[in-house]
Amino acid sequence: MRGSVRLRVLKRIEWLLKNLLAVLVALGCFRPGRRSRARTRLGRARRVLLVRVDHRVGEVLLTTPVVERLFGAGYEVHLLVHPKLVRVLDGHPKVARQWAFTKTLACLRALRAERFDAVVDCGNWDTESVTSAIVARLVGGPSVVLGPARFPAGWLADVPVAPLPSTRNEAEQRAHLVSPLVAAPGPLTMSFPPTAPFSVDGVASPYAVVNPGGRLGERRLPADLFARVARALADAGVTPLVTWGPGEEALADLVCAGCPKAVRAPPTSLDQLASLMRAAKLTVCNNTGPMHLAVAVGSPTLAFFFNIELERWAHARPPHRMVDLTPLVLQGEDVARRAAEEVEAFVRRLGAAGARAGRRDERA
Repeated sequence: MRGSVRLRVLKRIEWLLKNLLAVLVALGCFRPGRRSRARTRLGRARRVLLVRVDHRVGEVLLTTPVVERLFGAGYEVHLLVHPKLVRVLDGHPKVARQWAFTKTLACLRALRAERFDAVVDCGNWDTESVTSAIVARLVGGPSVVLGPARFPAGWLADVPVAPLPSTRNEAEQRAHLVSPLVAAPGPLTMSFPPTAPFSVDGVASPYAVVNPGGRLGERRLPADLFARVARALADAGVTPLVTWGPGEEALADLVCAGCPKAVRAPPTSLDQLASLMRAAKLTVCNNTGPMHLAVAVGSPTLAFFFNIELERWAHARPPHRMVDLTPLVLQGEDVARRAAEEVEAFVRRLGAAGARAGRRDERA
């Protein structure tokens, strides 16, 4: 108990210090008339740097709707990301260049020398990333800086952007950050670079990627639920391919033990996992980085949410389905049975959609 209290106190102190630093940087970078000139300068912008420097794969993937909107409007798009995450969007055809943020003066000088027309802090309004806002301001220099209109991060932006009032969805809100640059935004699109084909011996189509893991254990649903899901897939004639990340081998083994027809995938890189998802009939997972990856590569995705806000983090648009199981867990209901029913219905829906598409092709 004492340890958790001490941790909360330290986190609070860290938060206060970051906010104080943001205010000091905002005051130090203040230039009279900069905000009044910013909108005019945006009309001439062509080269844009997106800033998201934390270390989560899902956060990098959530910048891709921003990339898509800017590229579609004719901008040259650059990304500044955590050094460990340059690999995530390496080779993306709509990203001119990725930069690794190294917290050095050399990195700062190199980015300022690029003289980007605009720099976008790809943070959010609910849980502000003060670090991202400070980095965007410092690397931007004379560039026009855009970011969420929230204190203190909003003080660092030349064009603070108010959130969309109609939604809390994170992907939609991130894409909205560039609304001062893109007048007609178009549809929301996630994306991922092309990948080389990758297959698992003994697994032929149709198969489904079943990913039971996740970075945060309190948001994972239990292995027996995914074993039930795997059995439902097998009963529907779809081979369950159980994928796993570092430290999740035992979890994958439990799922496979509960479904004899499931196949345990070998260790995979992010690109190999993406390739498996691209070729899969569907992907079933928790709310995790792999969920964002599955949506980005176009795999029909059935994601189960637990202890996290579905409205904010889901991709609730066809062909995907997002299900919040938190209320059922709290009510003591059989969530494994509900998950299996969701899988069965999802597979039937995909089959019906495929049949309709086939009939359209025949008529064409």
